[in-house]
Amino acid sequence: MSSTAEPRVRFAPSPTGYLHVGSARTALFNWLFARSTGGTMILRIEDTDESRNRPELTDAIFEYLEWLGIDYDEGPYYQSERRSRHHEAVQQLLADGRAYLCDADDNEVPGTTWADGWAVRFRTPPGTTVVPDVIRGEVSFDHDQLGDFVIRRSDGSPTFVLANAVDDADMAISHAIRGEDLLSSTPRAVLVAEALGATPPVYAHLPLLVNEQRKKLSKRRDDVSLESYRQRGYLAEAMANYLALLGWGPRDEVEIRPMDEIIGQFRLEDVNRAPAFFDLVKLEHFNGVYIRDLGPDELLAAMAPFVESDQVPWPPERYRAEVVAAMAPLVQEKLRTLADIERQVDWIFLAEPPTDEQSWEKSVVRAKASAAVLDDVIAALGSCPWDPETVKEAVFAAGAAHGLNRSKSQAPVRVAVTGRSVGPPLFEPMVQHLSREEVLRRLRAARSRL
Repeated sequence: MSSTAEPRVRFAPSPTGYLHVGSARTALFNWLFARSTGGTMILRIEDTDESRNRPELTDAIFEYLEWLGIDYDEGPYYQSERRSRHHEAVQQLLADGRAYLCDADDNEVPGTTWADGWAVRFRTPPGTTVVPDVIRGEVSFDHDQLGDFVIRRSDGSPTFVLANAVDDADMAISHAIRGEDLLSSTPRAVLVAEALGATPPVYAHLPLLVNEQRKKLSKRRDDVSLESYRQRGYLAEAMANYLALLGWGPRDEVEIRPMDEIIGQFRLEDVNRAPAFFDLVKLEHFNGVYIRDLGPDELLAAMAPFVESDQVPWPPERYRAEVVAAMAPLVQEKLRTLADIERQVDWIFLAEPPTDEQSWEKSVVRAKASAAVLDDVIAALGSCPWDPETVKEAVFAAGAAHGLNRSKSQAPVRVAVTGRSVGPPLFEPMVQHLSREEVLRRLRAARSRL
């Protein structure tokens, strides 16, 4: 087992579920520490639980690390391929009297040779283990609370603690940066490492991620899957930037910034021990900022999956890429996620505008003089020149005749044509992408509904 002065960290996920925001934050903090110190980032797949491992989950880990821009210098290493090394460590502990065999009834079995049906327990000495933690300070653990813990199961597989301690030692991991939920296993890993003659890594346990009720993020209760956020149109750069701020903040307090600047600012000792609130509103704000920063071609490429998939509400034959290209600069400021583009253009591609009952009630049914405004607009648009400026003035004139300001004048027209009271600029896309006949048909349909 080797040692080195070079910082060496590892991200060590188990392929038993899709990568979630907590694991992604752990990967990112390890990567930030490695990149900010000139250290080495290692990827280790902890796949010793054969009953729960699935190859597609391992592939998803690679995919989402790449998506977030997290690269690694060594690996991927697979714990399952190190089974003989773990067995060797267990045999060493047995031979040294630091572990013992026990049968199915948890009775100690004499000898040092493992056999089917027997587990191996670590012989925990009396005393206390003090774990120096970069984030939490010194944390003490009474050995009476640890007991003699299993390091090898009766089926021959190593436990998490044993494999983790051995692999960290063999790979010369200098810093183990991981979630607070693993803190309770740390003294066991320290005891195993020391019993094997190794120096444990420096530990840094990251704060828990909590929801708006300040409860720990839960896969059952909260939306924690990176896949979900990607599918909803969150940019990788925005997600990585936001994850970096969950428990850490730059000393100059500038939060939204390029990743190379975050690397330059990152210090592990600046990580806060208090739980970190995973704020969806703030994440959405970050995402909107990053979307607004995209160039025209970048924006179209990023939006393409959200307007060209088989999940859109309009028939594929009605889709026109040139319409999206024309609409993109008009709506870019309004987008909070890339998926928002669907609501900005669906009224153009659908045979009938979407129906938003709240918009209909507020802006048409309960609005002053909406029936009269629609009547006047229908009359005016039947013969006026079909250009955005003329159409706009015709609508405003119709509203003014009934004592309405410009906003209230166009409200029933907007709902009649687009289906909603809020959306992109109305007149330019309406005239450019819908025919006069189609606009009049929608206006008359809304008037008939009244």
